[in-house]
Amino acid sequence: MSIKTVDVPCLFQLSFFAMCRLHTFPWRYLETELQNSPSEVILDILKKTCLHPVCHKTPPSVKYRRLFLSELIKRYESTASEPLDELYDALAEVLGAAEETACYKTYFLPSGEPVSLEENVAMISEGTTGLVTWEAALYLAEWALENTHIFTGRTVLELGSGAGLTGVAVCHACKPKKYIFTDCHQSVLQRLQNNVQHNGLNEEDGTSVSVCVGELDWEHARDEELQRFGAQTIIAADVVYDPEIVVCLVRLLAKLLKIQKKPPEVYISSTIRNPGTYTCFKKELEKAGLKHVIVTNPVTQVFLYDRVSSIEIINVHAAD
Repeated sequence: MSIKTVDVPCLFQLSFFAMCRLHTFPWRYLETELQNSPSEVILDILKKTCLHPVCHKTPPSVKYRRLFLSELIKRYESTASEPLDELYDALAEVLGAAEETACYKTYFLPSGEPVSLEENVAMISEGTTGLVTWEAALYLAEWALENTHIFTGRTVLELGSGAGLTGVAVCHACKPKKYIFTDCHQSVLQRLQNNVQHNGLNEEDGTSVSVCVGELDWEHARDEELQRFGAQTIIAADVVYDPEIVVCLVRLLAKLLKIQKKPPEVYISSTIRNPGTYTCFKKELEKAGLKHVIVTNPVTQVFLYDRVSSIEIINVHAAD
């Protein structure tokens, strides 16, 4: 990538609001920019990060902002430029702020519209992993943005919605007729409801998408309950992580594919952390009489997140 093609302040903004690890920020490009007009570049980055309206409304964690500003100050001071009051004022503000258990991550859709999600600072909290956004959900959202026809005008059911990133992105960008967010953990459902409301999906905001958030117990879901959803498209992200859960998930998918005259399209996005568990999932699908096809079409990067892990989307359908 040529330095001329890189919008450094914009990249800093995307990285900052997604709370990317600091070492992944484009510091090398920043050093080049700082050789010309250091104070202007730093002020521009500040305006796009800590001083941006999104940061006032839905800020990343206090600790994260403190570490970010400390690093930014270190880079600026290395240029031996005049002290920049705005930079030190911003740091003073976060140094005096109390850390909270929740923070916000914000991702920007191609339209520039922000999707802000309240998440737990700790990765696993209250006995659930559903209080944070996982990579497979971001990948599934990116795939959805390129395959809007699978969602537009349809009733979409999401299993294990977690913090709600995929669903909020689909509702804003793909315009489904109805979107059903589901999960089974009460604290996740409360956070999910908050995130859905915060992103304007239960209001008359011009999206014209009917949205609901509900509890769905995979193990005890009744046929009548599943039939009432009337789902035409079913999606799930990062739900294949425990062999015990896999059995319940497959049983549920088998029911969902058989109870309607016209079976829904089903797509499952998974980060393959444990190949053994993922293989177990595919074997359970086979045992239940379900086939799967790996979705191979390329996905354009929209969001910033760790792409080291292997992520796969499969289309699940009943055997002919």
